[in-house]
Amino acid sequence: MTSHFSPEPAGSTSTPAAPLRVVLVGYGPVGSRFAEELAPAVASGRISLTVVGAEPVDAYNRVLVAEHAVGRVELDAMLLADRAAAEAAGVRLLTGVAARRIDRERHVVELDTGEPVPYDRLVLATGARANTPTLDGIERPRRDAASLERGGPELIGSDDRLPRGVTALRDLADAARVREAVLGRRRVIVLGAGVLGLEIALAAAHAGAEVCVVHHGPHPMPRNLDRGGGSVLAAALRCAGVAVIAHSRAEAIAFRTDEDGERAFDLLVTADGKQVRGDLLLLSCGVTPRAELATLAGLRTSTGIVVDASLRSWSDPQVYAIGDCAHVVDRSVEADGRSELPGAPSGLIGPGWRQASWLAAQWTDELARGTETPPPDDGMPAEPDPIVMLKAEHVDVVAVGDVTAEPWDVDPAAGTTDARRVALWADPEHGRYVKMVTRGGALSGFVSVGMPRTAAELTLLFERRAELPADRSMLLRFDGPDFDPAEDADAFAPTSTVCWCNAVTVERIEASAACGRATVDEVGRDTRAGTGCGGCRGRIAEVLERFAATGGAAASPVA
Repeated sequence: MTSHFSPEPAGSTSTPAAPLRVVLVGYGPVGSRFAEELAPAVASGRISLTVVGAEPVDAYNRVLVAEHAVGRVELDAMLLADRAAAEAAGVRLLTGVAARRIDRERHVVELDTGEPVPYDRLVLATGARANTPTLDGIERPRRDAASLERGGPELIGSDDRLPRGVTALRDLADAARVREAVLGRRRVIVLGAGVLGLEIALAAAHAGAEVCVVHHGPHPMPRNLDRGGGSVLAAALRCAGVAVIAHSRAEAIAFRTDEDGERAFDLLVTADGKQVRGDLLLLSCGVTPRAELATLAGLRTSTGIVVDASLRSWSDPQVYAIGDCAHVVDRSVEADGRSELPGAPSGLIGPGWRQASWLAAQWTDELARGTETPPPDDGMPAEPDPIVMLKAEHVDVVAVGDVTAEPWDVDPAAGTTDARRVALWADPEHGRYVKMVTRGGALSGFVSVGMPRTAAELTLLFERRAELPADRSMLLRFDGPDFDPAEDADAFAPTSTVCWCNAVTVERIEASAACGRATVDEVGRDTRAGTGCGGCRGRIAEVLERFAATGGAAASPVA
């Protein structure tokens, strides 16, 4: 691998090596974390960092876009990056500017302003766009290499063009369209019943909009929940004022003519003949990595930009990818020969942040050693199974792992130490459901609906791969009327993880509180806890309450 810098011999009086030129394309949550982690190396003169962000605003937390759309969170509370601090460190930030081409031979990124930006290493953090489903009435452009060559710059990094009255929910412009419909108490149709679709459906209904969720699966969140958990969730949605139409595959949209003469969305037509009328159709059908720049540059792509465990492109050792656009696959002779590769980007903010921090730390350590030959390593540690949380008022859902097994299923490993056990408790009338799947006594997956404290305890047990009590029903006490969370010492153990997105533990939050941070937001600014998906904010508040109640006696120093 060639470099723009070289180690200086001891005692040398020659001119210091030029800084390593790094270009980062993408200034979303993951890109901003990478820039923040590299800032000390930039300030020291070892790295020259140019950041290219297509949106005109600074990096913000996209996970909170749904709450912003219904007016619960303002933009200032969503901002993640400290622009002044980054620029003071020497980072060059270009917002409202798009990258249009990567010239790998010249090591240059060409911008839409016409400026060529040279690099020694290029990091792509281009994120993902909302999927546009195949529907009559909506154009869905192709983005293969040939189509990109013909289509020109407008296909690179852009969202699909949607008719009036149809939107996704990925950025601030989308949020503005949703907010207008919610404030006008209009009828909103959400197509898709994944986590993000349900969160905006519940938030919009709570804000006064008339909301209907249409999906073709048997129950909401089919990738994460079993039939029992999904059925209880569907009932909770209806109790919250969200209509649910299941087993209905969307086929087409029909239009009306508005007063200004423009055509706008009128109704959604499903394959089974239903016609669902509304004012706004919100597409929540998953995401697709933005890999057009990589495709045009001849880099290997699959579901995303294909990188190895060190986040380095298979095709070019000077190019890296992180976040929603990065498809991590171990390289092998067999994998090289496959047209389709296993896996996909996680689509979650926590893994993207860990990739950004890990890569920045690798480069910082490399530069500190004064050599570009890194020590042997196996790349970034593998991600654990993601814990999926649905965050909404009065609807609590947490799920992780494979929960398809039922208590009465025959286990091929029965009678061995790896035997599977399934425990299930359901109270559909009151919207409560818990399923626990264990292997060898340790929790391998669970679903919890309407049982937030039980879910928190199961999350701790899953994190530690600890054995469940022999009497599984003991875990139900956490959501009982007599349970006092202050007496549950295990949930407040110093090493217990509170914020999964940023890997923040109880002891780190207590240390922050000991320094005078008394609110969830103050702790978040200090530790990053609660600044990702937000599902841990209640737990952070409990840690702070317990810390205050004990006069700081529970605080544990952080090494």
